[in-house]
Amino acid sequence: MIDNNIKWIREELEMTQTEFAKIFGVTWNAVAGWENAYFSIPMMKLAKLCNLYNYSLDYVMGLTRKNTQYGTFKIDKNIISQRLKKLRKKLNLSQSKLSDDCKIARTTYIGYESGKNLISTTNLCYICKTYNVSMDYIIGRTKNTKIN
Repeated sequence: MIDNNIKWIREELEMTQTEFAKIFGVTWNAVAGWENAYFSIPMMKLAKLCNLYNYSLDYVMGLTRKNTQYGTFKIDKNIISQRLKKLRKKLNLSQSKLSDDCKIARTTYIGYESGKNLISTTNLCYICKTYNVSMDYIIGRTKNTKIN
């Protein structure tokens, strides 16, 4: 289960689940699922949330209690794949070791690192928690690898 601050953010914005859902083009049930970590917010919806309300990915996904404002960004699979590869090499890990540590199928991870597939929010969060690295770094919003 992945902790997150989505419910707190929605309440801070004084929105109902239905109002919040309308902004993201989903049902209130989807929002309830995100808030209760029954399933994770899709990466593109997470990016929209962070861009609209100036939240860091690390804060929204519960990796830190402090929100650092980085400004808007676009999801770029190439940046993500480059940062994942750079992180893995810095840690001196094979793709197999990293995927095993984070409970990600090796072929799935290879797809992320090659830029073929967009990483899921859940898998990115597991990688970041396992190696204490910032989601905002992996996405390309900051050069700082550490979670603030």
